[in-house]
Amino acid sequence: MTERPEVRLTMAALPEGVGVVRQALAGMADALAFDQGVLADMKMAVTEACTNVVVHAYADDGSDGTADTLEVDLLADELGLTVVVRDRGSGIKPRAARSTPALGLGLPLIAALSDAFEVRGSSGGGTEVRMTFHYMRDADPVESNPIGETGWVPPDRPT
Repeated sequence: MTERPEVRLTMAALPEGVGVVRQALAGMADALAFDQGVLADMKMAVTEACTNVVVHAYADDGSDGTADTLEVDLLADELGLTVVVRDRGSGIKPRAARSTPALGLGLPLIAALSDAFEVRGSSGGGTEVRMTFHYMRDADPVESNPIGETGWVPPDRPT
């Protein structure tokens, strides 16, 4: 049996790291012969997940962010590529009000672009976003995962 490619990246949760992750993702997708349309969806979803870590995962305490980490795993199997974006930050917390109307669209967008999507996290325990992209698609994943209908409930919010 051929061993499947696996890549693990751990870096400071800084904006420059998002570009590094995109380059690693593009290289792995090229090696696995992904369709360019699927690669475009992967780049957008993974960029959104990584940007969420950089912007939201860690408290704004005035530090330079070097102790805050962005972790990304790229795991290939016979169906496709699973990308796991993880932080060790404050975790997902519900917000009573949003000061910017566009906030809150990232996770539904990721769900709409990926063939499978899962979020794990808790207040104070970090967050893990798991996205799977299939080599072959029968249909656009947005049809089965429309934006705004992820079915995901934050762990601190009652169902």
